[in-house]
Amino acid sequence: MKRRRQSHRPLYIVLVSIHGLIRGHDLELGRDADTGGQTKYVVELARALGAHADVERVDLLTRLVEDPQVSPDYAEPVEPLCGKSRIVRIRCGEQGYLRKELLWDSLESYSDNVLGYLKSQARLPDVLHSHYADSGYVASRLSLQLGIPLVHTGHSLGRSKRKRLMAGGVKQSELESVYNMSRRIEAEEMTLGVAERVVTSTRQEIEQQYALYDFYQPDCMLTIPPGTDTGQFFPPRGDEKQSRIALELRRFLKQPQKPLILALSRPDPKKNIATLIDAYGESAELQQAANLVVVAGNRDDIQEMEPVARGVLNEILLAIDKNDLYGKVAYPKHHRPEEVAELYRLAAAGHGVFVNPALTEPFGLTLIEAAACGLPIVATEDGGPVDIIGNCSNGYLIDPLDKAAMAARILALLGDRENWRKLSRNGMRGVRQHYSWKAHAESYLAAIRPLADKAARPPRVMKGKRRTPSCERVFISSLDLNLTGDSESLPTLMQVLQEHRRGIMFGLATGRRLDDALAVLRQHRIREPDFLIASQGTEIYYGPELNQDEAWERHINHLWNPAALRELLKEVPGLEMQSKRFQGAFKLSYYIDPGVADIQQIRQLLLRNEQAVNTVFSFGQFLDVLPIRASKGLALRWVASRLDFALERTLVAGVTAADADMLMGNTMGVVVDSQHLAELSGLVNMERIYFSGSRGAAGIMEAMQHYAFFEECGGQT
Repeated sequence: MKRRRQSHRPLYIVLVSIHGLIRGHDLELGRDADTGGQTKYVVELARALGAHADVERVDLLTRLVEDPQVSPDYAEPVEPLCGKSRIVRIRCGEQGYLRKELLWDSLESYSDNVLGYLKSQARLPDVLHSHYADSGYVASRLSLQLGIPLVHTGHSLGRSKRKRLMAGGVKQSELESVYNMSRRIEAEEMTLGVAERVVTSTRQEIEQQYALYDFYQPDCMLTIPPGTDTGQFFPPRGDEKQSRIALELRRFLKQPQKPLILALSRPDPKKNIATLIDAYGESAELQQAANLVVVAGNRDDIQEMEPVARGVLNEILLAIDKNDLYGKVAYPKHHRPEEVAELYRLAAAGHGVFVNPALTEPFGLTLIEAAACGLPIVATEDGGPVDIIGNCSNGYLIDPLDKAAMAARILALLGDRENWRKLSRNGMRGVRQHYSWKAHAESYLAAIRPLADKAARPPRVMKGKRRTPSCERVFISSLDLNLTGDSESLPTLMQVLQEHRRGIMFGLATGRRLDDALAVLRQHRIREPDFLIASQGTEIYYGPELNQDEAWERHINHLWNPAALRELLKEVPGLEMQSKRFQGAFKLSYYIDPGVADIQQIRQLLLRNEQAVNTVFSFGQFLDVLPIRASKGLALRWVASRLDFALERTLVAGVTAADADMLMGNTMGVVVDSQHLAELSGLVNMERIYFSGSRGAAGIMEAMQHYAFFEECGGQT
């Protein structure tokens, strides 16, 4: 008897790609360092998955941008891609277009906005797939909150980029001020700790880039090369020389009939375009054999471009001038998106060559596009080209820093017409076999389907009984130093809360255990909270009966292994375990001497031993180790979902690093003045976080006035 094939519910997949300019048509590839191969990849992936029978729906989440300097397309909240896929744009910080390095302070707010969007849908997605570090950070938080499996693609990695930049002479201070490198790497480590699968384009990414990370788990990583659109990228048809872009190139060239050496990339230092120009300029034979075409994005006025792009383009122009290559090099200012394929075909029709001289190339979409058009390639030996040429046998690898060898290889390929034809045929055949989007979608779905099938659905959270405040305002504070930091102003704050008791919900979040916290409340005559987050976010209780949220405990138990953690940390110098009364089922608490024990090294130790946890330093002397899904901020969002209140109307008061993720996002945050202010100094420039000038309850009331917190709440009840 035939076994019945197991039926699966069609998947709902959410892709997250925050930075750059993403739309479903006329992608502005090369406009800047943020609008390159990644933007094209995610759009094509969304289309390919949306066309598959096993997929119910695909949402590609990106940033909504309202800026007169860019197209109004990027301000459209929803853009259909095909029948089952669409782009959804959600606000992330300020409205204008920003480079990715300036988005970090807005990612918690973006995460809260996306959380609201996902919860408004008919059902939660089966899988989240993040792209690049910023999206990884956001999707990790969403995965931890919702219990949805996370898949991640890095595209490029911070540790590798840091090595390249430092080798190029960039100072450590610039790495932080310009690139926010430490923050990016920390986000990547967090993402690798949460992700159940990491999708890469090449094996080299896994072995040479991801292997640099503490949470390196090669068993979770798989290589699925991206595809290319063979309906757009195809061999020459015979009319290429009459195209607009062909006529544009002729303006530059004295002998336009020569074969073309084509280089196409965004203006980025690691693309190494100037070295190719020097290689061409230093070879009289190569200049005699072919013209050079450099397409480095689109530009109007170089002086108005971002500093990095401006520097690259100035370097290109100086290299052309230094080598006196006028009439031999074309460098058009503008090209349309559809003209990229025409450029490949124009070069292929004249028996030219495509060159990628990048210092490193994570994959190289332009290489398979060129191959699909029948154009042989010469490419860097670092990264994706190794796999592409290995699969397609359509070109040669080069050392991107050896100008003489680069020129010799290009010249040899141009001079052997029979070999050129063989490489051209190989490339077209190899793309059909290895790099179609249909094949990519099949491999991708085969990899993620088991995640969706085995994923434990998030615990069903029943709405708690609650009174409905007349204005839906919520005030939540940490306990020590906040409510207990100023005994003179505390009674006044309690009186204010009493006067607005029917308009304000009151919550507490503390590192203390429940019994310990209740004793402090009684000692300081602090009113009973409507909800209490205890033990650093690992326990949640609802008043007035202080009923414990057992669903939260089941949720945070994911990957929690306290025995292994105790064993790993028992010999760490500068760490001393606190007494049993301060421990919890989901909290290991230590005293830490920061002068002896390095918190970052402790985190690295845990990551290297595959312990995905949350480590919380506070009050200058405490270190708590929690499940990866637990923190005060994550617990607050769980409570907000259960009690159905808006984060935007929630005032959060914090005083130490343990309160950081509770303060960030869409809440109204206040950092209350204390001797531990340095622990929260990284929040200084974040929106919706106010630093009070007063301590304790006085600082909280100062923030209430700053935010006009009681506005529309009515008077006494």
